[in-house]
Amino acid sequence: MKIAVVIPCFNVRKKILEVLNSIPDEVSIIIVVDDCCPEKTADLVEKEAIDPRIKVIRHESNLGVGGAVITGYRYALTKNAHIIVKLDGDGQMDPLFIPTLIRPILNGSSDYCKGNRFFQLESLEAMPKVRLLGNAILSFVNKVSSGYWSVMDPTNGYTAIHQSALRLLPLMKISQRYFFESDMLFRLGTLR
Repeated sequence: MKIAVVIPCFNVRKKILEVLNSIPDEVSIIIVVDDCCPEKTADLVEKEAIDPRIKVIRHESNLGVGGAVITGYRYALTKNAHIIVKLDGDGQMDPLFIPTLIRPILNGSSDYCKGNRFFQLESLEAMPKVRLLGNAILSFVNKVSSGYWSVMDPTNGYTAIHQSALRLLPLMKISQRYFFESDMLFRLGTLR
């Protein structure tokens, strides 16, 4: 089973090498998409990262997190990746959780999985109240529009998708900016 990781990069220069060095050996391809990053993350990765699994893709203009992830998804599909994980380059998502995140896809019980920032109460306590309120409102709206009432953290960006589900999505229609995660759930919901 070939596993790919897509990392959209915009202003993550301080953490990207640490994130790349933490990606487990089960991953076959690491796709770093520099979304016209002003910090020139792609240059740093090409210069400093020695992992042969890394492929750097550069955007000439900023497309947003969704646009960067979609670029990575498309590349992963050309490499026949079976499972594609989206991981942020800022160090907020622990790459060591990748085996846990993809387990439901591997055992055939899911086609798409999302992390949950609220699994531990400490995560809630550490989050600023305004952000917590914003997440609660956005999560409710997301659940209403997508129909995924059981998803605890629908706006979480730590995701994994099976290639068969990804191939069904209209990638050219999915929001490329801030609402990318919500739109993914909506589109997957329409496909059931």
